[in-house]
Amino acid sequence: MRGILRFGSRTILLYIAAAFVVGLVASYSVIPAPDSPKFQSEEGILDLTQVHVSENPLKLAGEWEFYWQELLSPEDIQIRSKRDGINNRWISIPNSWLGYRLDDQRLKGTGYATFRVVIELSEQDRNERLALRLPTIFHAYKLWVNSELLAEVGVVGRDKSRATPHLATKLVFFQPESDRVELVMQVANFHHNRGGITKYIELGGSDVLTVRTNLKIAAEMFITASLLVIGVYHLLLFALRRKDRAPLYFGLFTLLFGIRSLLVGELLLTQLWPTFPWELQFKIEYLILCSSGYIITLYSECIFPNYVSRWFHLGSRIVTGAFCIVVVVTPAIIYTKMLPIIGVMVVLHMVYLMVGLIQAAVRRREGALIFLLVSVVALVTVINDFLYYNEWSRIGNTSPLGLLVFTIAQMMLLSSRFTRAAVNEERIARELQDANNKLTEMNMNLERTVQDRTHALSAAHDDLRVSYDRLLHSEEGRKKLLAYITHDLRMPLSSMLGYVEAVQDRVKPERNEQYLKYIQDNTIRINRMIEELSFLSHLETGQVSYRMEPVHVIHFLRDFFEQYELVVRDAGLNFMLDIGDGEDQRSNLPVVEMDAQRLEQALFNLVSNAMKFTSRGGVVRISLAVDEAKPTRYAIISVQDSGTGIPPDQLEQIFYRNYRYDRPDAETGVEGSGLGLAICREIVQAHGGAVRAESDGKTGSIFYVSLPCIVELRA
Repeated sequence: MRGILRFGSRTILLYIAAAFVVGLVASYSVIPAPDSPKFQSEEGILDLTQVHVSENPLKLAGEWEFYWQELLSPEDIQIRSKRDGINNRWISIPNSWLGYRLDDQRLKGTGYATFRVVIELSEQDRNERLALRLPTIFHAYKLWVNSELLAEVGVVGRDKSRATPHLATKLVFFQPESDRVELVMQVANFHHNRGGITKYIELGGSDVLTVRTNLKIAAEMFITASLLVIGVYHLLLFALRRKDRAPLYFGLFTLLFGIRSLLVGELLLTQLWPTFPWELQFKIEYLILCSSGYIITLYSECIFPNYVSRWFHLGSRIVTGAFCIVVVVTPAIIYTKMLPIIGVMVVLHMVYLMVGLIQAAVRRREGALIFLLVSVVALVTVINDFLYYNEWSRIGNTSPLGLLVFTIAQMMLLSSRFTRAAVNEERIARELQDANNKLTEMNMNLERTVQDRTHALSAAHDDLRVSYDRLLHSEEGRKKLLAYITHDLRMPLSSMLGYVEAVQDRVKPERNEQYLKYIQDNTIRINRMIEELSFLSHLETGQVSYRMEPVHVIHFLRDFFEQYELVVRDAGLNFMLDIGDGEDQRSNLPVVEMDAQRLEQALFNLVSNAMKFTSRGGVVRISLAVDEAKPTRYAIISVQDSGTGIPPDQLEQIFYRNYRYDRPDAETGVEGSGLGLAICREIVQAHGGAVRAESDGKTGSIFYVSLPCIVELRA
């Protein structure tokens, strides 16, 4: 702002003067001059005997009879005239009764009244078919012409509960029966700040007024359709390219004012949709007016960045939001009183933006001068509309036309920006295409070399991968074995070291032989653990090979039972095999593809585990069952003991390598290494099977080994 106020250059003065002069001239050229009625009624009488209204329509203006807080029909007025004489209260039309002085007090905008005027026609007009063009009248009315009810908009009532508001323009026709025409109109308003006949009523020939009305409707439809199409078009542009927000704000601004043009003037919306709620109609119109300044601010900021102050932007958002909230939550009788304030807010927005446009024009920003000129046109039409709706101007609704001029100019500005961007993109695309062709040629020469080198590297990589996998398996086995030995041998070695120190220190010489026996047992146990740990580490790293072949499960179990029967019985246990009667005579026997030696080792670990934790005189039972589940059959081998069982909450842990559970009532006294079940699980899983355990913790345990069957062989 200081930079503008400190100008001293003739160039700046010329820009400012040219902008305002051209803008004002353009605006006045698009605004029609009002027709000031030459003939006005006096004390309710309008003398038109010297004019032919059938050819030259006339706007009715002047004094009408005024009956405040009375709803009188033509018959009621005639009766009163005969009884009381001539009425001595008149009101100037068009005008609102708001502020009208009656009996030393000024009237409010709400209430109801009756208006009457008598028109004296010329001799030529008596035989012509005439028409009255009725504007929007706040907020409901009835019209009688020569005691005939010709128009009724809304419902006229004496209070708010009995009155129904509505807005509509009307064109009514009548045939004069004499040289006098009496107009009587009842008007009621309880929902708007201003009530009464606030706009001109036109009288003229039916054909002439019909043509005029149709032309006005056509002009408003053209403007409305243009605004709506331009708005939707720019919103679609933004949807396709969201990086630039200028089309969004411009399209939203244009679309909203296209909608507003349906709600003013000839009220195209109510003509298409007569039952449209008047309250919603007013709220939409006022919301568009309240938000227009903020939206055009956002648009200007996109077109000319850094010309809108951050504080103005924030203040505009707060004030606009506050006005919109008031319009939404309050009735029309309240927010219509704010129309002058809303007008001031919109005008201040436009004036502030025009100051920024002057800066942009002085700095020769592209499109700034055109933007400034059309903004002056739009500003003049908007100011006229606010004056018109506040009854301070007789020029009709002009903002749609001014906004159309503004919109077309902005559309041209945005189109030039899009065109320039498209040209730049085409130039860049050509440059990129040339560079891409050169790179493609270079790439084709490199591809051959790369392919040759790739084949060589691929072969070397495969060799290295095989060697690496072998080394990795070996290293994993070594690490696991070292970890197992470190973890599992620490305790027995510590125990042996304690016994050796006890012998050396002669703690109890009489027990030296017992200590040496402990050392011998632990040494045997450590050797066995080292073998098991080594085997388990090889199993877990996949270094154990299997010789798989189809084997009858029944034959396998018979051989296993015969091999280990004496071992189990020597431990003082009963050893039983349960495979049913006459199994060898069945036509189909379960066959499993297995490494019999490895699977025998797994099964022996289960039997050994049962022997270890079953008291003398107990039973170890091996059983076979076949699960006929589709599509794969499973041979299920179970090993059952009669010990005290395993607690149910530990059944999931017993197959882990470090798990040990010593049953307190076992008589064997053998301490397990915790590796047998882990080895069993690894072997069974390598055969595609699974192992699990069941126990209630009291009556023994059952271990199940499930192995998938292959196609059965004949016995």
